[in-house]
Amino acid sequence: INELIQKRQLLEAFASIKLMEDETISEWDAEKYSNNPQEFVRKSKDVDLLYNSITNVIQSIVEGTLEDPALEDTMLTSMVTLIAREEAAHPSTDSAAHPGPDLLGRPRKWREQWRKAINESARKRVLKAPMASREEQTSWLDLHLHFLQESLREDLLKIKLSVKKCYPEEYQVCDTYVEAFHNAIASHLQELSQGPLDFHELYTLLNWVANTYHSELFLGHPDLKPEVKTENLSLLLTSADWDKLKNDYIASAKGKIKSYFGNILRLEVTEKWEKEVHSEEKENLYHASLSFDIQTIIGEHMKLSGAISRGLETKMLDLCMAELLEFIPRFEQEFTAWSTAQDSPSFVPYLVAYINSFQDLVSGLETVFKVNTEELQKILAALTRNFTNIFLTKLRAKAQPLLKKILTKDWILAMERPDWLASAVSQFSEHLQHMRQPLGQELLQEVHKYVVKEYITQVIKPRWKMNRETRQQVSRKMSLEAAIIHNTLIDQGSEADWLVPAIGHIANIIGEKKKDKIKAYVQELCQDYPDIR
Repeated sequence: INELIQKRQLLEAFASIKLMEDETISEWDAEKYSNNPQEFVRKSKDVDLLYNSITNVIQSIVEGTLEDPALEDTMLTSMVTLIAREEAAHPSTDSAAHPGPDLLGRPRKWREQWRKAINESARKRVLKAPMASREEQTSWLDLHLHFLQESLREDLLKIKLSVKKCYPEEYQVCDTYVEAFHNAIASHLQELSQGPLDFHELYTLLNWVANTYHSELFLGHPDLKPEVKTENLSLLLTSADWDKLKNDYIASAKGKIKSYFGNILRLEVTEKWEKEVHSEEKENLYHASLSFDIQTIIGEHMKLSGAISRGLETKMLDLCMAELLEFIPRFEQEFTAWSTAQDSPSFVPYLVAYINSFQDLVSGLETVFKVNTEELQKILAALTRNFTNIFLTKLRAKAQPLLKKILTKDWILAMERPDWLASAVSQFSEHLQHMRQPLGQELLQEVHKYVVKEYITQVIKPRWKMNRETRQQVSRKMSLEAAIIHNTLIDQGSEADWLVPAIGHIANIIGEKKKDKIKAYVQELCQDYPDIR
């Protein structure tokens, strides 16, 4: 009998074992072993061992079904016949048929063993998929899951095309194998998810579970339909494990997003500030890539997260916004430090470009990502005030030494060019026409107002008595410089035309000797500027 089993002539072996079993039972019934119970025990054990040997062969056949390239149809059909004959020979019963250490005549449950063998086969097939270490291959998990889905898809196709036909319909072979593979994969993924995974590995696992497993790349492949059904499969990961995986992903993303934003700042420092690269200009506005870069980072991570679940997408957006609110003050601090340490001609173009870019960022976040930007706008408003103050401080530092020359002898003797002040101020003001409105106009008018006010302040300071000729010379020079200043700023877009007459009125007063005309000029000044006291 053992030789028959070894040769896998299972039907013949089963017939012989069954005959041996029946004879032993008959002899027991005839009380042949009443004086020699040990002999009954020995024969019972022999029968049991032989049945167990067949059980082992059944397991071997099932596990070899997917291992062996060439499938032996006759072996499977023979095994199915064997199981049917055993079930007929040993119908299920709740009570023991016969006494003994190993009961004779009891069901051997080979169909159940067949299912267990399929589960074990699936487990081994899953673990057989190549898996490199992280040190050997950075994309080890992605490659492993790819190998896994490719090999198991081939297994399922083999089951559909070659294995299924060897079994009766009642075996539901495809469903049994699919469930076995599903459980084996679930166990494997659960183990993988407990290990230390980085940001990309966490996403790889999430994406594979959410988007690859049931897709046409694996279980939903057209070649597997309609036999391979997935509708009734349980979750690959438990809700707790799935939530943990998503939370780990978001926690890991925090450092990644912070790093990406940090890289934006680093590139601004090394590739723009240190090299003083000119600001780009688009549609007459200075342009910086900040808004585009930030929105690209947010958009890409939201897209990836949204492919997993809507909830994960929302969490990712919240995370990106939280990191953005931390990044902007950090950017502001770095730019402020650079502008303080450097007297660079690129400062104003950069400032204008950044303010423009942050305005674009708010607009983009609101329209594209539907974000509530209230908190962001508060931070950007503070940044804009700070940048504006730095701008005005630098303007004053540049203009004050020149303004103090007004009414000096060198100034009166025309040692300075008449456009000296306008030229210095223009280094700042000319860039404001490339700033988004209304802020550009507001700041340009602030510059215009500052220059006129400080000019007049210098003129009306008590100095010395001037003769008529000198007063007229001063008056002409003031009128000329005022015209140059106003024309320059108006050409640059200033709408503060109400400032234009101010210096001219003072010039007229200084250059006039007759009291009645002086009185008329003062009256004109008061009419144009009623708040003068």
